Amino acid sequence: MDENTLPLRDLHLPDAIGWWPLAPGWWGVIALLVLVLGYTLWRAYRRWRFNGPRRYAMRELARYESEYLVHRDPVTLGKQLSELLRRGMLAYAPREEVAGLTGSEWLAWLDRGMPLPYFHTEGGKSLMNLPYRDPEGDLSDIDVSALLAAVRMRLSVPLGGNS
Repeated sequence: MDENTLPLRDLHLPDAIGWWPLAPGWWGVIALLVLVLGYTLWRAYRRWRFNGPRRYAMRELARYESEYLVHRDPVTLGKQLSELLRRGMLAYAPREEVAGLTGSEWLAWLDRGMPLPYFHTEGGKSLMNLPYRDPEGDLSDIDVSALLAAVRMRLSVPLGGNS
């Protein structure tokens, strides 16, 4: 028999294995990734919502600071900062714990959880009496930049290590 006339055909290889449908293990991996992503997004959303009052307070602080640069009235600034701190702390701490504090007890509470006692310095202590001073009197002893720094630090540092 002549080899050129033999009825031989080329080798036929099987089709390549497709990627679809996925094996059950891959479905498990995908489900786990979706759960982890969902949990991460949920935690990020909760954190964003929790920090909402803090973001608002920081915007208000920036507004008060820019207004102070225009009117240069430390007494008005002291009133605004005192109110802002009280409202900001009430957003994170129980009302029974914060609302009744006054004087040095309020300043000590504001220093709680801070890296340094900002409200036991002269700048922070001025928060206690500045809103009640005479706007026409001598206010040269007030360190407004130290007071603003103390308020900014208190608003930026979470209470009790929460974020």
